[in-house]
Amino acid sequence: MKKFKYLKISKAKKLRYIHNYTNKNLYIVFFPGFMSDVEGQKPRSFKRYAIKKKLGFLAIEYSGHGKSSGEFIKGNITKWTRDAKISIKKIVKKKNFILIGSSMGSWISLNQFKYFKKQIKGFIGIGSAPEFLDRLMWKQFSKKVKREIVKKGISLIKHGEYEYPITHQLIRDGKKNKVLSKKIKSKINVTMIHGQNDKSVPVSFSRKALKLFIKAKKKLVIIKNGDHSLSNKKNLKKIIKELNEITEKISI
Repeated sequence: MKKFKYLKISKAKKLRYIHNYTNKNLYIVFFPGFMSDVEGQKPRSFKRYAIKKKLGFLAIEYSGHGKSSGEFIKGNITKWTRDAKISIKKIVKKKNFILIGSSMGSWISLNQFKYFKKQIKGFIGIGSAPEFLDRLMWKQFSKKVKREIVKKGISLIKHGEYEYPITHQLIRDGKKNKVLSKKIKSKINVTMIHGQNDKSVPVSFSRKALKLFIKAKKKLVIIKNGDHSLSNKKNLKKIIKELNEITEKISI
């Protein structure tokens, strides 16, 4: 994917994004996961779908992610939520949109309901991981790792093939960004999609996210043999099918 753009937030800050402009009053907005960028299969597939359906599309890289400016270790949920909010305000503007959040992107998406309740017309979570910093990381860290994070302010955490620099300020900020106790009254279609073999985030997190929506039309889709990413062709086809079901129900 070559056609990346940059959104200037301030003199020192710019966010990389991909975009499909439309005159129609509906966008698809995709928020990627922790340490992810917009070069993966998910944003490509969603953009192709948006073009085919003549819908708007936006996918951003938070500060410190991908080719956006800033250092990853200085970022946190509050800052990345703000990046998402500013991007919607500047690019989607007053148009309606469907949110798609992958892993941490689902947490970032849930935070957007504070600002864009009336504009959000649907929500899809993929391997949703709200509050993962406290519930999945901090609680599972050994005493040794916790001491290192508190004392040095950072620790490199290995998870599969990846290494994540986890800072104390990131953990503290995550604890402030609680979303799983806040009910959302939007009467929209909400679909949570989770891989049955997700080794990173349990399916219970998608169930927790669904429970927040007390007036929505809710659906949980568990993909057999699916991993956390759900980025292969077969899984993406299933996600696009769910996205299309939501899109078809919205009058543009």
